[in-house]
Amino acid sequence: MDNMSYPVMLTLMVPKESKSYRHIYFTCFLFLYLLILSINIRLVMVIIMTKALHEPMYIFLSHLCINGIYGASGFYPKFLSDLILDSYVISSNMCALQSIVIYSSLLCEFTILTVMSYDRYVAICKPLYYHSTLTKLTCVKLILFSWIVPNFSVIPAALLSNLRPFCKYHIDKFYCDNWSIVKLSCASSFVNNVYGYIVAVIFVCCAAIIIVSYIKLISACKASLENRRKFWQTCLPHILSLINFTFALLFDFMYSRYGSNDIPESLRNYLALELVIVPPLFNPVIYGLNITPVRKQVFTSCVAARVHVSGIKRG
Repeated sequence: MDNMSYPVMLTLMVPKESKSYRHIYFTCFLFLYLLILSINIRLVMVIIMTKALHEPMYIFLSHLCINGIYGASGFYPKFLSDLILDSYVISSNMCALQSIVIYSSLLCEFTILTVMSYDRYVAICKPLYYHSTLTKLTCVKLILFSWIVPNFSVIPAALLSNLRPFCKYHIDKFYCDNWSIVKLSCASSFVNNVYGYIVAVIFVCCAAIIIVSYIKLISACKASLENRRKFWQTCLPHILSLINFTFALLFDFMYSRYGSNDIPESLRNYLALELVIVPPLFNPVIYGLNITPVRKQVFTSCVAARVHVSGIKRG
């Protein structure tokens, strides 16, 4: 049966002791979602409103934050509604949409981090050519690349998965992902695997760009104290984001491929949620704390907002 024309209802994983603790879970996840929205939106607004931050590095950072909001919004509203309604079901069409949003966001993060590594390579290794290389037009092209390639990679994969007939109807995760949808079908997954390998090759190329960029960056840092200072100030957050992203991706891969019977339930739940909790929360915090111009502007905006609120209360 065509799942796109006649969507079926699928069940999702139910949180442990959800009957007793679902209101506590709801409060915690609502707080997390609002925190992700607030810190990412604040950082984006600071970059937009501060002319001194209208540089390629900060523009790419703002898109990393926007992507964090996009990915989080693919998970939290649905999960929060499941908790409050105590109903963990989703239609096959909405499941495909959720898979597209979450995993296009994941791959967008990787392409944006790739673009940011190229930006740091030019800034540190070829500083005299920085503004002539990363022009406004080049930045627009890089941003379009970082959004278009992941979305055009994920959408066909989701369509291929959702067009297959289902013979199982339970996803052992709190949200939908492409591999879990593939496993619901009894049909051969050969085409899905081939397409997956093609996409993997594309993103392995992105990983190669990151590795080559950092090899050249480390070589440049050996020759100059100023380059070392720039490296630690602007590249350290990028490295931490990459490490965080790699672990999130590794956890998700382990969870999806090796199933739920091989690992304890508490670890399963962590593996299921790490991907949608840590990256959108971690990236703006680590960049905001480590990059001095961003930290100063965020602190200034927070102080100004507090003064404004105090003035309103006195009035």
